[in-house]
Amino acid sequence: MKRRQFIKQAGASMAVAGSAGALVQACAAPQPNDTTMDSQEQIAHYVLFWLNDGLSETEISDFANFFEELKAIPGIKSLHYGRPAPTNPRDVVDNTFTYNLLVYFDSMDEINVYETHPVHLAAIEKYSKYWNRVVVHDSVLKKANS
Repeated sequence: MKRRQFIKQAGASMAVAGSAGALVQACAAPQPNDTTMDSQEQIAHYVLFWLNDGLSETEISDFANFFEELKAIPGIKSLHYGRPAPTNPRDVVDNTFTYNLLVYFDSMDEINVYETHPVHLAAIEKYSKYWNRVVVHDSVLKKANS
């Protein structure tokens, strides 16, 4: 509940700054009541970004600094980002996004720290002028047995 309340408050104040509020509100999706995880589970934070039309290729490439800034946040087990792969077109493939981000955490506490961390919020404020749409998917993943 603390996470949801903080994010709602942060979203209200950041909405004034523009579309940054959209990302914060996206993180405020209803959460399951049970936040306990076992050692075979991991949180995957998957984010898709659609950048504004009219940006130069240099501006689009420079946007990757957003992800580099996030690496400083404690609790991140791994952080990966990239552009859409030139895979074969199929009805189920959506590579209309400009960048994606995939971050892994071992606990709800770690993702809660990440989502409310000053580095994360400052990076959103700094780089949100570049995007027009953001979609966040947070999942509890089971680790595959070897």
